[in-house]
Amino acid sequence: MRRDEASIDAVAKSLSRFEESNGHKDFGRFHREQAVAFKRRLDEQTSVRTGKPLSRATVHSTLSAVKAFFFWLAGQPGYKSKIAYDDANYFNLSDKDVRIANATRQRPVPSLDQINHLLATMPAVSDIELRNRSLIAFTILTGARDGAIASLKMKHINLVERVVHQDARDVRTKASKSFRTWFFPVGGDALEIFTDYCQHLRDKLLWGNDDPLFPATLIAIDESGGFAPCGLRRENWKSAGPIREIFKAAFEEAGLPYFNPHSFRNTLVQLGERTCTTAETFKAWSQNLGHEQVLTTFSSYGSVAPHRQAELIRGLGINNVQEPASHELKELMAAVAKLHGISMNNL
Repeated sequence: MRRDEASIDAVAKSLSRFEESNGHKDFGRFHREQAVAFKRRLDEQTSVRTGKPLSRATVHSTLSAVKAFFFWLAGQPGYKSKIAYDDANYFNLSDKDVRIANATRQRPVPSLDQINHLLATMPAVSDIELRNRSLIAFTILTGARDGAIASLKMKHINLVERVVHQDARDVRTKASKSFRTWFFPVGGDALEIFTDYCQHLRDKLLWGNDDPLFPATLIAIDESGGFAPCGLRRENWKSAGPIREIFKAAFEEAGLPYFNPHSFRNTLVQLGERTCTTAETFKAWSQNLGHEQVLTTFSSYGSVAPHRQAELIRGLGINNVQEPASHELKELMAAVAKLHGISMNNL
């Protein structure tokens, strides 16, 4: 089904859990009672990482993967007479548990003031320190995903135009989409920090277009005979793990709660909601994040923070109720209505 390796690994893990539950019996001997017993066992299992019972989301994703597998298996030669398509439905959770599993929670989002404070407190003497500080500056400038950042090269950056070319042929973008991102107008010192870092790579280290933008750390033997970081290696990171570690360490040293790289995208969406005054400008803001549909930006990242929600509701006086919607708001509402196939009268 053309899934990526991470998705395949998750399905393999789910199947492994099921086989451990049923004693590795032949799939041809499947019986619906195995599904019932498997669901019961998942309810009793604990997470290896947290030591707590498995979350409803984990149970739901595990059962969904196994259900899809058995639905496929029911149509394969040698199994058609042994497994019915309806048997896969025994892996379903109750509607109540599905709602719990799919419920979204308000996740903390860093403010621009917090990010600017973080950048101001980070050291910037060694090559590694310069890279780490610039990494965080670049993330708020572009909202790029950590997987893409780990694979970027110098050639993908145009400082004159203030744009990054996220070319899927070289960059690990989500769903292998290619798009351009112009630096967001976030203010502060982020742009200067990133510009100085790029000049440092080109002028001091003499790196070129094919070199990594954020290179991996070079490890060597120090004076005490142990391994220690000693500079930058002319290679990209193999994964986004080191980026998240840099973020975690930086926030901890700055005395701030940890915010992962992806949360910076939420910060940018909230900034766009306050900055963009027309449907066209918010569409451009959305495209800058790599979203083909504005609705993706609203539904996945556009939740209003509770304190801001309170401010907006309290600021809506009774005199504003009869005011007609602005032309831009009407355009946006019409686009949403068309996307969902409903009438504007129902909005």
